[in-house]
Amino acid sequence: MIAHTTIRTSVPLTRSAAPVASRALHPASEHEPLAETIHLMGTIMSYPRNSEIFGENEAADYLYKVVSGGVRTYKILSDGRRQIGGFYMPGDIFGLEFADEHTCSAEAIADAKVLVIKRSALTALAGRDAGVARELFALTARELRRVQERVLLLIKSAQQRVASFLLEMAERGLAGNAIELQMSRQDIADYLGLTIETVSRTLTSLESCAAIEVPSSRRIVLRNRSALNRMNG
Repeated sequence: MIAHTTIRTSVPLTRSAAPVASRALHPASEHEPLAETIHLMGTIMSYPRNSEIFGENEAADYLYKVVSGGVRTYKILSDGRRQIGGFYMPGDIFGLEFADEHTCSAEAIADAKVLVIKRSALTALAGRDAGVARELFALTARELRRVQERVLLLIKSAQQRVASFLLEMAERGLAGNAIELQMSRQDIADYLGLTIETVSRTLTSLESCAAIEVPSSRRIVLRNRSALNRMNG
């Protein structure tokens, strides 16, 4: 796999400076979803493309919600290769940790706006509001399930991995069978544990058998979901 060099770009507010909440903290009502509640607790920060949001082993003092753009989490392996752990799109929350430090780093895939939420404030709110606690627990459970599914993905064939990735992106998107990819081919390769050449060959193969159409490098249209599901196993 091709080694990756992390690009660090200065951002409007440095990560060492604690973000200040732009709105007052209010308890959640019984029927107010967590998504609305956390908007009352944080502040929106802008991150240019490829800029670091947080680094591995840094204090996990905040949770993050993507407002626009996209984010990737990753680790640099001992041999210099990059392993991407996940992609986060608008509406997704990332930075969930079971320890006091981040186990990976996070970067903006493209210019991104991210809602930064004080972890301790959200934990305190969950302690007072059973509804928020349940939603936070469900969010954590979904993240664990995603990690487990990704472990299983990495033992599949290259074709199965790419098919699974395309189906995942389509399910998370809003355009039906059309996928607008924010990430590069190298990002996809580092996520699937493949080389960029293997990803490109597999996409060409899937297009040849009419399972997908690739109008451009960042746009893919699923033409035969049933075939992709069969490939995915």
